[in-house]
Amino acid sequence: MPDTSTGSTGSTARPSRRTVLAATAGVTTSLAVGGSAHAATPGDRRLRALVSGMTLEEKVGQLFVMRVYGHSATAPDQADIDANLSEIGVRTAAELIARYRVGGIIYFTWTHNTRDPHQIADLSNGIQRASLEQPRGLPLLIATDQEHGIVCRVGRPATLFPGAMAVGAGGSRSDARALGRISGAELRAIGINQDYSPDADVNVNPANPVIGVRSFGADPDAVAGLVAAEVKGYQSSRVAATAKHFPGHGDTAVDSHYGFPVITHSRELWERLDAVPFRAAIRAGIDSIMTAHIQFPALDDSGDPATLSHPILTGILREELGYDGVVVTDSLGMEGVRTKYGDDRVPVLALKAGVDQLLNPPTLDVAWNAVLKAVQDGELTEARLDESILRILRLKAKLGILDQPYVSPSGVDRVVGTPAHLAAADRVADRTTTLLVNEGAVLPLSRRTHNRILVVGADPASPSGTTGPPTTVLAGALTELGFKATALPTGTAPSAATITKAVTAAQDADAVVVATYNVTAASSQKTLVERLVGTGRPVVALAVRNPYDVAQLPTVPGCLASYSWTDVELRAAARVVAGRVNPRGKLPVPVQRADDPTQVLYPIGHGLSYQTYDTDRA
Repeated sequence: MPDTSTGSTGSTARPSRRTVLAATAGVTTSLAVGGSAHAATPGDRRLRALVSGMTLEEKVGQLFVMRVYGHSATAPDQADIDANLSEIGVRTAAELIARYRVGGIIYFTWTHNTRDPHQIADLSNGIQRASLEQPRGLPLLIATDQEHGIVCRVGRPATLFPGAMAVGAGGSRSDARALGRISGAELRAIGINQDYSPDADVNVNPANPVIGVRSFGADPDAVAGLVAAEVKGYQSSRVAATAKHFPGHGDTAVDSHYGFPVITHSRELWERLDAVPFRAAIRAGIDSIMTAHIQFPALDDSGDPATLSHPILTGILREELGYDGVVVTDSLGMEGVRTKYGDDRVPVLALKAGVDQLLNPPTLDVAWNAVLKAVQDGELTEARLDESILRILRLKAKLGILDQPYVSPSGVDRVVGTPAHLAAADRVADRTTTLLVNEGAVLPLSRRTHNRILVVGADPASPSGTTGPPTTVLAGALTELGFKATALPTGTAPSAATITKAVTAAQDADAVVVATYNVTAASSQKTLVERLVGTGRPVVALAVRNPYDVAQLPTVPGCLASYSWTDVELRAAARVVAGRVNPRGKLPVPVQRADDPTQVLYPIGHGLSYQTYDTDRA
């Protein structure tokens, strides 16, 4: 049956769904949620019957969560068909499901899965329909990375919230729970039922290239509280939350996408730091936990990545922490898990370590056949596969997708990007902007005395492809607030000519706002700020990613941190600049001195406010 991006969603006849309903009647309500004693429940017996009725090939497929190109399950664009043929050997998502009987699909922006809410809902329905039309077909877990902030796959008109470190700056567990609840409801409405969020890493390394502002902060107890709150929010909307990246990716200077990080924490430090948010997530009833492709010698001295470590995943996560939910790998295409072993060994070793879901292998045919052969050769037992498949089916049953895998157009319209949701995101954002420096009370700017504002700086790409560019958004927001703002993008590495152009433009402005992005000692962004300060005009820097920029900008009289550059955070920062909102964010990480990183310039909890500000000036 054709699946189009504009056709009726969920109204096609689904004869195969009756089989699922008959086999799983009452499963959802009879499952024991959050515990490990499943065997006695009627629902669990029915799930075990489903497992026993599968062929070995179907069991292998259930373990895989795979990418696939295209906006439609059956009629993608030709370029996406070509990409699927090249990387997977199939033309469409429907063919992928028919050939490999995968248990899950992951959506990405770059695979063209997430154009708009109605298209995503149609794609999700098409995927579920394709699976249910197979013999003994089961609904799929459809996943994505909707962390908000700098990692976001579903963009506008869906509601976009501030990212984790911004929420950490706000410090409100209520806000974290609201984020999860609203985001979860919108994901569920478009057919996404598993979110690879929240990030439970404690970011204690300012040079961390892969986590950074994706983390709630550097205080393990604060991170734990926000992780647990967001988990409860997502799961109240019947979307599986996923705490990542176990056993903790917060202290590394290597990106595991491109290298193999080593964490040198002692076991005692791990207990006090990295483990705390994961313990909180487990207490909160987390549905799934994602592994890290990191080496952690204090937990396992074999040299294996945590994803392939039986001592870490079974010995610690399962046995010591008592977690009996789904364990999913981080992407198996990342270098951190491919450094030591070949692509045919990685999925087998991951299953032997204790993993349940194998995410996005670089070559599915190699990985799928490797697992099949491992069972046929006796390296893996079929009982070991059954153990993971049962966990996956329990999750599908808990989420209700065995009973109702489809979504409706009316649900999309009723839930996604509603005015109430968008207003909630703005309220959360208004509690996150952090005022780090305010010499001479340069902030807030008054539209009466500083009406002409020049906005310069970096324009990093939109995480979801639907927001920005940042300088334009900032200028537009300030203009709406009564200023006459002009945008002049200068990039992350402005040339001497670009800096001169900005300095010249500043002569006609009453004040300058500079959007900075990961400023280093050698960065020409630093030169840009220094030259602008030299004009005598009031200059305000807005760190749109890492708050550590402030340490490299000692001459700037005003400095704010937004922790990301998506529209919701930038609009909130503009309201602070204009004095419409009092800055309330507090640093969730310490900022070290640039000249002596052993010394703290601004501690956790630092954040200024407008103590006695006459709102008439704004």
